[in-house]
Amino acid sequence: MKVTVKSWMGVAVWKWLANDDNCGICRMAFEGCCPDCALPGDDCPLVWGACSHCFHMHCIVKWLNSQANQQCPMCRQAWKFNDK
Repeated sequence: MKVTVKSWMGVAVWKWLANDDNCGICRMAFEGCCPDCALPGDDCPLVWGACSHCFHMHCIVKWLNSQANQQCPMCRQAWKFNDK
């Protein structure tokens, strides 16, 4: 029996490799995007701190700009972006 494929449609799924499922600041899923963005992906990336906590980039930048002390919102260690 010979089968001929006339057309096909590919489907792909992506997922951020993070240490949690949700952003600790906005509580939105990492597969989604922060409240400031319309679409998930490269325009709404994840960033990690030296403490290993992960957030949407826009969320942590907003958090740091609103705080006198530059601390991780989860563990209160001094915030430093991790250079992965």
